[in-house]
Amino acid sequence: MDTVELTVRLPKKNLDFAERYAREHQMTVDELIARYLQRLQTGPKITIHPDVQAISGLIPAEVDGEAVYKEHLLQKHGRRSSSDNE
Repeated sequence: MDTVELTVRLPKKNLDFAERYAREHQMTVDELIARYLQRLQTGPKITIHPDVQAISGLIPAEVDGEAVYKEHLLQKHGRRSSSDNE
C-alpha cells in the first residue's frame, strides 16, 4: 500500500484524545485515522426516510411540543376532576 505524509492541524485536546484512544487500543494514531477513513468508505450509509425529512423542522423551536401534546390529549379524552386523582 502506498502511503503519503500529511500534516493535519487539530485542536490540542482532539490530538490528546486521539493519542490516548489509540494507545488504549494498542494502535497508532495513523492506524486509528486509517481505520476510521476505511469505515467511512465501506460502512452503511444511513439515510433519513423521505417522510421524516418532509416533516422535519415543521414545529418551531420555541414551541413546547410535549406540553402541546399533553393539552391535545386532555382535550381529546376530557379533563380529570380533582376527585379522579384520589
